[in-house]
Amino acid sequence: MKFDLDYARRVIESESEAIKSITRIVDDSFATAAMMLYQCKGSAIVSGIGKAGIIGRKISATLASTGTPSHFLHPAEAVHGDLGRVREGDVVLVLSYGGETEEVIRLINLVKQLQVQLIAMTSDEDSTLSRHSDVVLCLGKMSEACPLGVAPSVSTTCMLAVGDALAFTVMKARNFSVEDYVRFHPGGSLGSKLMTVEQSMMFKPGEKLPIVNVNSTLKQMLEKTKDIKRHGAVMVVDNNGRLAGIITDADLRRLITKQGPGAFEVNTGKAMTSDCKRIRIDALAAEATAMFHKYRIDELPVVDRDDRPVGLIDVQDIVTIKVVG
Repeated sequence: MKFDLDYARRVIESESEAIKSITRIVDDSFATAAMMLYQCKGSAIVSGIGKAGIIGRKISATLASTGTPSHFLHPAEAVHGDLGRVREGDVVLVLSYGGETEEVIRLINLVKQLQVQLIAMTSDEDSTLSRHSDVVLCLGKMSEACPLGVAPSVSTTCMLAVGDALAFTVMKARNFSVEDYVRFHPGGSLGSKLMTVEQSMMFKPGEKLPIVNVNSTLKQMLEKTKDIKRHGAVMVVDNNGRLAGIITDADLRRLITKQGPGAFEVNTGKAMTSDCKRIRIDALAAEATAMFHKYRIDELPVVDRDDRPVGLIDVQDIVTIKVVG
C-alpha cells in the first residue's frame, strides 16, 4: 500500500491556514465572551455533540485547569437529568458547526428557560443557535480537509484553537500563576517541574526553623534545635539575621571526633561552612535538584530576597515529589 503523503501534507496545511484565517474572530464579541467567563460566578458549562462535543470536552478541561471552574454537558443527556448540572450564575458555551443539530436546539430552549447566559461557537451567525445566544463566535463557512469534504477536521481544529484562545485570555486576565497551575496539576510531571521550592521544602512559612546565631556555642545550638522536626543541618545567621553558613550532621561528627567534648564550646561561627549554597524561596524545585546533583549536598538553605533563612530543603524532599532536574 502506497499512501499519498502529499495529500497528508495538504491536510496539515489546510488546517494551519484555516487557523490563521480565523484570527479575525478575536473582536468585540470575543472580548464579551471572555468577560462572561471571567465574571462567571458559577461554572463554565461546555456542550456539543459528535466531534464538536469531543473538542468541547477538551476546552472544558483547559478552562478547569487554568482557573475557570468548568465541566462538560452532553446535549442528549441534558434532557435525561444532566440539566441539573446547570445552575444560576453559570455560563454555557455551545459548539456546533451548523448550529441546527436537534439535540443542540433542544438544549438551547432548556438553557434559556434557566436564564443562563449562552455563548455560541458556530459557522453560521443566522443559525438557530446563533439567534438564541447572547454572544456568537462565528467561524464562518469552511471546507473540511477530508477526501469527501465532510468529516469534521478543519472546523474542529479551528474550534479548538478558538477555545484555547478564550481559555488562556481569561487565564491571563486572572493573573493565574505558576503556583496556581501546579496546585491544579500536582500529580503530573509538568506540575513537578513547575513546583517551587516553597511548595517542596520540609519547613512551611511560620514554622520554627533550625537557626542559631554565629555567637552561639555548639552546645547552645543543640539545645535550641532539639525539638525541631526532622532536619540534617542547622543554619547559622549573623547579627542582622542573614545567612552566614550551615552546620550539617557530618560537620558536627567530624568536629567532635577531632576535638572531643571540647567541641561543644566552639562557636557555631567557627564550626560552620561559610558561604554555603542557598536558594531563593520562589525558585523552581528543579533548580534545587540541579544544585543537589552538582554540589553533592544533602541540605540546602532557603532564603528570601534579603538572604534571610525562611526554610530548609532536603534532597529527600525532592526525591519524594519526583522532581527531575
